[in-house]
Amino acid sequence: MSDGLNEYRRARVAELLCDFYGLQYIITSVPVDPDNSEDYLTEGWAAMRQCMIDGQRILDTGADTSVPGASGGSAEQEKAVLKQCYLDAFSRRHEAQKIYLRQTAAQRWIQWREQVLMGGQSHSEVNSQLRSLDQQLRSDLSIITDEYVYAELHTSDTGMGRWTAEDPSLRAVQRWVRSRRG
Repeated sequence: MSDGLNEYRRARVAELLCDFYGLQYIITSVPVDPDNSEDYLTEGWAAMRQCMIDGQRILDTGADTSVPGASGGSAEQEKAVLKQCYLDAFSRRHEAQKIYLRQTAAQRWIQWREQVLMGGQSHSEVNSQLRSLDQQLRSDLSIITDEYVYAELHTSDTGMGRWTAEDPSLRAVQRWVRSRRG
């Protein structure tokens, strides 16, 4: 006997996939190489390139479509498939949001660095400011944890009135991510 929630599950999977694709578009549209080749190995530009790599990896990761057979008829089988799709879409969106937040932190670093350098090259007068910017970037990136992203997305979803009754736990998301890394 079906629980009657498959329509909610379908709608939620569609929302999650829409969010994921929007994030992927943003992640892949940001430049990853500086105009000045001397900046290539700086922390912010390295973070930008890592975000692009991580974004491509999550996009290239195939969906896990292996769903055990469910007893109880086609509605129960559909429920099992939808729950698997739900976990996959939810986890992809989580990872994309994490990448996006890291990318945004690196973009701020790039803007601040450009302001400090005022279009010129690094020199001894601004080195302490540049080191401070590097430290700020490391601090900003350290805040972007799975727990932080999960809580942020949950707050956003509930604020938009989305159905979240069956959202996977953070542990389930982390297991999904680990299983895709290799």
